Amino acid sequence: MQVTMTVNGTEYTREIEGRMLLVHFLRDVLALTGTHWGCDTSNCGVCVVWMDGEPVKSCTVLAAMAGGHEVRTVEGLANGAELDPIQEGFRQCHGLQCGFCTPGMLMTCRALLDKNPDPTEGEIREAISGQICRCTGYSSIIRSVRWAAVHEAAAVATEEAVQA
Repeated sequence: MQVTMTVNGTEYTREIEGRMLLVHFLRDVLALTGTHWGCDTSNCGVCVVWMDGEPVKSCTVLAAMAGGHEVRTVEGLANGAELDPIQEGFRQCHGLQCGFCTPGMLMTCRALLDKNPDPTEGEIREAISGQICRCTGYSSIIRSVRWAAVHEAAAVATEEAVQA
């Protein structure tokens, strides 16, 4: 069957098997290997991408179901060479160790900050509750999200001051 979707702003049309999962379409067909493949049961969260602006676990979405939709992967977070604040937060605060969960964490945390620019620790913990990280103990991830929230707020304040 043929599927067409927009991934990170580029439209793709490909022939696929109807049973192909979105995670495999992204990794194997489009060579976007930033999206990791973990448990295949939606328990670990390493495969999180956005579909129409909402986080989804791509191991439970058929590629055919993403047809006609906008998909954003971790490769779509940075603006050219400029890291997204959540990526920079993970870098600054050591929010990753082995890196396996990082793409899913980044996509989930970016979605959180888009909806709630100043989340509490409890709200961050709730947002990442569908993600498994076996290395960090989550404390550095929470610090990373807080770092991004603070720095985004400062950038907005600066921009507003410049425009005033």
